Parts: sequence; structure tokens; C-alpha cells
Amino acid sequence: MATAHSWTGLPAPGTARDGRSAAAPDEELIAALMRDHGGALLAHVRRRVGDASRAEDIVQEVMLRAWRHADRLDPGGGSLRPWLFTTADHLATDAHRARRARPPEVGGAALDGCTVADATDRAADALDVAGALRALTPEHRSVLVETYYRGRTVAEAAAVLGIPVGTVKSRSYYALRALRLALEERGWHG
Repeated sequence: MATAHSWTGLPAPGTARDGRSAAAPDEELIAALMRDHGGALLAHVRRRVGDASRAEDIVQEVMLRAWRHADRLDPGGGSLRPWLFTTADHLATDAHRARRARPPEVGGAALDGCTVADATDRAADALDVAGALRALTPEHRSVLVETYYRGRTVAEAAAVLGIPVGTVKSRSYYALRALRLALEERGWHG
């Protein structure tokens, strides 16, 4: 079984693509490129992108391209270092542009605190309160409807309901307590 180089993902030097142990010329070229230029290339890309794992990905892609196009690379025609560094720079620029073109990535923790400004929560709260109001006695419900829903003063509610002002105050107090209890029973803590 062929083993991959630790951070390029390419076959280890001396291992052919198909798993044979005889080294093909293109694998020898990649092994020589890694030996002669891999460390400097990785350091250059790491400085350029500021992230070690992205730098390793870019160097891996450079070596993969060199491997795929080994027949076109002529190590006898001079140093391949300029080609390696230029290819890495192009890949780093492309990766940077791609990241800028899409929305920034956020982790799950950042999303946990986000709330959506829509009427869904408000509608759910209204349904909970309406259900809790139905659980109250008619006397308690009528006092809360007059004072909170319709916005009447205690004196106005007393006049509409035909009961004394003190009774409106007393019923309001006990109605609010009963309403809170009914909401808690529904699991509401708004």
C-alpha cells in the first residue's frame, strides 16, 4: 500500500502512483522539489496567508500541480523555485478572493445568541397569554381586559363593569397572580 507524504498528500518519495515501489521520474521530481523548496515555500505561503493549515493546503495544491504537469517542468532548465512560488502566490490570491466573495463563516456559538426580528415570537406570546386568560374566572378576565387590553383607568373599568373601584383593584391584583400562574403552567417565562 502506498503511503502519502505527511503534509502534501502525495505519494511518499520512492512510491509510484499505483503503489509500486519503483520511483517514477515525476515522483522523483516531486521528492526533489519538496526536499529543496518545500520548507521555504511553506514558510512563504504561511507568511502570506497568515494561517498554517491554509498554507499547507496551498503548498499541497502547488505540489499536486507540479506532479500533474511533471512532463512540462524541466528541472534542467533552471530552478523551479520561481514557478513554485508564483503558483503558490496565485493560489493564495484566488483563495483570498474566494473567501471575500462569500459571506464570512461564523461558528455555531455566534449563532446561538442571534435572534430574528420577526413577529413569530410576539404571536406565540399572544397565543400563550390568550390561553392563560381563558383559564381565568370571568370576573378576573373582565377586569384585566378593561384595564390592560382596553387601557382604561381603574375608575373607568369600575364604571363599565358596574362594580366598585376597590373591587376592580382587588380583582386586578388576584387576576394578575392567577394569570402569572397560568402562564407558568404553560412553561412561559416571558
